[in-house]
Amino acid sequence: MNPTLAVPALVALAALLLPLPWLAVAPNRLLPGQPLAALAALGWPVVVAALLVLAALPRRAPPAAAAFSALAAALLLVGATGLGAGRALEGMSPAARAGLGGGFWLALVATVVLCVACAAALAPTGRALLGLGGAAALVLLLASGLIEPLSLMVEYRARADAVQAALLRHLALAGGALVLALLVAAPLAWAAFRSPRLAGPLGAAFAGVQVVPGLALFALLIPILAALLAALPALRGLGLAAIGPAPAVLATAAYLTLPLWRSISGGLAAADPTAVAAAHAMGMTEARITREVRLPLALPVFAGGLRVAVVQAIGLVTLGGLVGAGGLGALVFEGLAQFATDLMLLGALPIVGLALLADALARAAERRLALPA
Repeated sequence: MNPTLAVPALVALAALLLPLPWLAVAPNRLLPGQPLAALAALGWPVVVAALLVLAALPRRAPPAAAAFSALAAALLLVGATGLGAGRALEGMSPAARAGLGGGFWLALVATVVLCVACAAALAPTGRALLGLGGAAALVLLLASGLIEPLSLMVEYRARADAVQAALLRHLALAGGALVLALLVAAPLAWAAFRSPRLAGPLGAAFAGVQVVPGLALFALLIPILAALLAALPALRGLGLAAIGPAPAVLATAAYLTLPLWRSISGGLAAADPTAVAAAHAMGMTEARITREVRLPLALPVFAGGLRVAVVQAIGLVTLGGLVGAGGLGALVFEGLAQFATDLMLLGALPIVGLALLADALARAAERRLALPA
């Protein structure tokens, strides 16, 4: 049996059938809850979910059917957990909460991984249809109100506006850091390409930034910016401050320069020497050769570096919540300070979703650019 399918299937079955905490029912959001295993919290849907997981395993099953079974298992677990939370909260005070336990997350991640592994054998169109179908089913599940009793949804309803504002702020911070890193990396990559002697020192400088822990770099920028603003007060008129978006954007951009610089310089050097020589023989200028020969050939390489940088930006800017930059990281660290798991998840889950979505879109663009014209 394919271990790529067997391992997540076994993990999902273990989370369903072993006495792992699936739900935690507590009188309020601050007190620890009473754990319930999957069988006690869900009832008969556990058996159906287990059968759907097993249906994704046999080699004789078509890949589309196997992927659909795994996706159906994941969606069933989410919906049944919402129903189970509603039953568990019956007769309790409005302040009572039904939180998600480790068993639920283990089973959900395992079934999603199983679905992705099964979908790998499908054609791109089949994977796209499966993804769209899963997204549509999830939207219907949210609209149905089945999962409203879960404490995560209760926390979201109480902070919906704050979560949406944090999401937009997170995207703005990540986008600003990416643009700043491109403005630094692109000209330096061109300089290193034109003068190879610069490649070593530039690469060492960019790599040196990667050695510095992220939290340390974010914190180090605060006194540096404070001293700079004290020496040049006019910079405050541009909206710069020692605490806030500035250190978050600058620190994140510093980490993004290495993958961008490597991909741009590597892409410029990846042009076929024969094509470049033919362009020179035709009398083309260096600027025209770069524009019409080097850059088109460099796009697939650059797209790979851009994909890494985009995912890094979404993740690293989370630390901006510690320096007053806001974003989803602020929700994560607020939840940590309050020991509120659901509040942490309100920040963490969108970050994971954004990173996965950005990676999928950038990977698709990378594959498309790599296709021969």
